[in-house]
Amino acid sequence: MSPFSDESGPELRALFFETAQELLQSLNEQALKLEKEPADKQTLQELRRIVHTLKGDAAATGFRELSELAHQLEDALALDADVARPLADVAFTAADTFGAMLEAYRIGSDLPAVAPLRAMVKELAEAAPPNQKADASGRPAKASLWTEYELLTLRDAGARGLHGYHIRAVIDPRCAMPIAARQLVLQALAEVGEVLAFQPEVGSAASAKDLQVLFASGQTSDDIARKCRVPTVISEASVEALAASPVRSATVTTASPTEPEQKAASRKEPYAGPPPQKIQTPAAQEDSRGNNGSHAHVENILRVDAERIDNMISLVGELIIGKSMLQQALNEFAPPSQKDPMRLRFGDVMAFQARALNDLQRAVMKVRMVPVGQLFRRFPRLARDIAKQCGRQVEVVLQGQDTDLDKSLLDAIADPLTHLVRNAVGHGIEPAEERSRAGKPAHGTIGLNAYHQGNQVVVEISDDGRGIDTRKVTACAIERGLLNREAAAGMSESELLEMIFRPGFSTAEQITEVSGRGVGLDVVGSVLSRLKGTVEVESDPGKGTRFRLRLPLTLAIIQALLFRVQQQLYAVPLNAVAEISRRKESDLHQVEGREVLQLRDHVLPVIRLGRPSQEPAPHSDPKIFVLVVAVGDRRFGLLVDDLAGEDELVIKPLDDQTVETDLMSGASILGDGRVVLVLNLPAVVERFTKWRPEAGAGSGFGLLLARVARAQTAIAGEVHP
Repeated sequence: MSPFSDESGPELRALFFETAQELLQSLNEQALKLEKEPADKQTLQELRRIVHTLKGDAAATGFRELSELAHQLEDALALDADVARPLADVAFTAADTFGAMLEAYRIGSDLPAVAPLRAMVKELAEAAPPNQKADASGRPAKASLWTEYELLTLRDAGARGLHGYHIRAVIDPRCAMPIAARQLVLQALAEVGEVLAFQPEVGSAASAKDLQVLFASGQTSDDIARKCRVPTVISEASVEALAASPVRSATVTTASPTEPEQKAASRKEPYAGPPPQKIQTPAAQEDSRGNNGSHAHVENILRVDAERIDNMISLVGELIIGKSMLQQALNEFAPPSQKDPMRLRFGDVMAFQARALNDLQRAVMKVRMVPVGQLFRRFPRLARDIAKQCGRQVEVVLQGQDTDLDKSLLDAIADPLTHLVRNAVGHGIEPAEERSRAGKPAHGTIGLNAYHQGNQVVVEISDDGRGIDTRKVTACAIERGLLNREAAAGMSESELLEMIFRPGFSTAEQITEVSGRGVGLDVVGSVLSRLKGTVEVESDPGKGTRFRLRLPLTLAIIQALLFRVQQQLYAVPLNAVAEISRRKESDLHQVEGREVLQLRDHVLPVIRLGRPSQEPAPHSDPKIFVLVVAVGDRRFGLLVDDLAGEDELVIKPLDDQTVETDLMSGASILGDGRVVLVLNLPAVVERFTKWRPEAGAGSGFGLLLARVARAQTAIAGEVHP
């Protein structure tokens, strides 16, 4: 291991681990592209850039082993090697090896075996053409030594009238201080030009052998060579002018070859690097923003611990509660003071504060929001590896990658999505021969999509595989003792499909690395239950399966509709309410033991949250409020006793010790100190669909909400002791 010697080591290491994971993800993505289009030179250049960045970052943080291995891979990728092994396999192996090394560095364990990757790198180097193979120093030829960015700095120097040179200085083996000798040579060269890059880095195994320098100067080759030949330090020095001269513009495109490329081609000389890909130098970037180019480009990114953001959101919530309290106090002024000048001024100040607070709320909430693409992008590589294990051909299609999710929510659903993707490949997608016999394309398709729907975030995972056979599900459930035949006979198809989320359930006939252990989908169910969300499954045998994860807001600031049920105050998100209707009890009808309401041309299932009046007045037909709410693509009517208006609520999650039910997604405090519980509409609807009418209309919800309501006093006592 390579220890950190300076005080900033831990902080630098933490930053490196974070950025390295992003680099590895990019490495996987480029490897997937290269697997589909092996001849794509631009993808290969991007691979080299990623490996080069990882190499430099690892060297800066003291991880010498990782830096050297990445350096060897970078050199090998620069060679025009004709090998039987696809370069994508090399990139995949590199990503896995680098990932294992990073984890070893992180936890302080022994480094993993890197022999497979070294063998691939060696194979690439040995398969290179003679004019590209390594020279006597073990380094590849100069044409492949420098990265695209380093060559761009050379072109930038050429725009200022300087010439490019490749310098090789062999350090005298009798020199007692080779690292100091390197520095001495670099200082000497700096007197006659600009050192643009040098190899190898300090600390690598090859640093004591020789020094290769990318150099720009107005001097001749002979003058530079004399400067390099330091007595007792350098035993041999060579200076060669590079064939590629810089272009005159800071912005380079691939529309047509540059003049140096044309000259190099006419002379049949190797061009000293790949063609540029519409890259702007830092100076050009500064100029394009209207700066004078005198200031260096600064990355406008600030990394903040998630706990600090959570504290900010909590404080904004307290400010909103305080605003509600002030508004409540303003509304309680006596009627004679309605036109009091001070009251009017106070109202203007309150309106200004409300606007500013709303802007602050939106800004703070956006800080925690990240695109779901950050999670989705890991699954193409995962599906590809599992498909190879199972002998499948799979393509992953991503949609809705720009849908924003709370970072904590995104982290929570990572494992459920992983299990669903693994099952889609291992259980859903058929072998190519079976798909061909069924008239399907040989490649199976797995789709991931995310979108907002009302007050929910919906994440879908679909496949075009064989689907789920409910008969097989029933047989396996009975065999494993999870279900008896009598109960199975009375269950609907959707209820049978829900059996796959039971712990220990599996239809796999044999245990493999991918499936058969009965662990996976039960994790999906338990995580969604903990998040107070739901998971739905739709399957069409022979055509495919779709899993739909619905996630409610667990911590948010929302506009809510308040209502009363049996003298207790509740709320639902306002955007979930499609309409409000005032009807009579006589408008309700019984269909198969359930209450329904005829709403225009549709029959609306009704969920009675409270209990009907036990002793209605003679010849009376009491009026009721019906809240028409949308849950997914279905609509239901909530019967409530009274409406209490609209308000802006700060929803905070409830722990299981306070309220042992999933029917509530959180609680909030009103301006006058009252506690309001926020209904978890998906859970309410799910409980309603599973509820048996024999229990009596509405009784199950009436008793349950009555028990939940008793927790309001306890919650209020915790908030306002």
